[in-house]
Amino acid sequence: MRSFVLRLAAVAALVTLTACGGGGGDGDHYRPEPVPVPVPNPNPRPNTNSCSNEGLAKSAQSRFSTVCMLTSSGEIVFELYTAYAPATVANFLRYVADGHFNNTLFHRVERDFVIQGGGYTSGMYERRATYGPVPLESNNTLANLPGTLAMARRGEPNSATNQFFVNVKDNPGNDYKSPTQPGYAVFGRVISGMATVEAINAVPTYYYADADVSRPRQEVLIYWVQRLQ
Repeated sequence: MRSFVLRLAAVAALVTLTACGGGGGDGDHYRPEPVPVPVPNPNPRPNTNSCSNEGLAKSAQSRFSTVCMLTSSGEIVFELYTAYAPATVANFLRYVADGHFNNTLFHRVERDFVIQGGGYTSGMYERRATYGPVPLESNNTLANLPGTLAMARRGEPNSATNQFFVNVKDNPGNDYKSPTQPGYAVFGRVISGMATVEAINAVPTYYYADADVSRPRQEVLIYWVQRLQ
């Protein structure tokens, strides 16, 4: 019963897909309380600063903009759909260019639902957004299918900034339905590294309280994100 209640809480949280935390604090040194801190990852530094040959090959086959992300669970390459979500892609690439996502976390893992990151560093310190929110571009015909990349936001539709999530499974509940059910803006897709997404999806997690999001027990690090093309 508890797992079912927690699942409902997780779904309810994503319906306002909280870019978890937020509000108050002092830049990168703000940590909302109370928050249990995941165990530090035993590999705090990347083993490479460049995308793999496989990732580069997949990128070269794409006709879209691409980025390579190295995590403590492996590498992911995304293609980004500017034609469908121009403001969202431009916003994401601006954060990539700034190095904003380097040394952050996948701080939320809702098993068989989504993995979410971009807004916290090791120790669950918030890395605050450095640009204003972008207009919601969810009504773009792109669905929240497995491996798609979408923006996290608060309850207000036009509130996405620096946090993103990857759909682990088909999540039609996240799709645009109407102006009153605007969903979440898909703007990219995994083209290499779905095994990494599945590995992150499988990490042990915990809930601090019934209304809390599901957090990894050990930090899942995002070492760096680089634009390829």
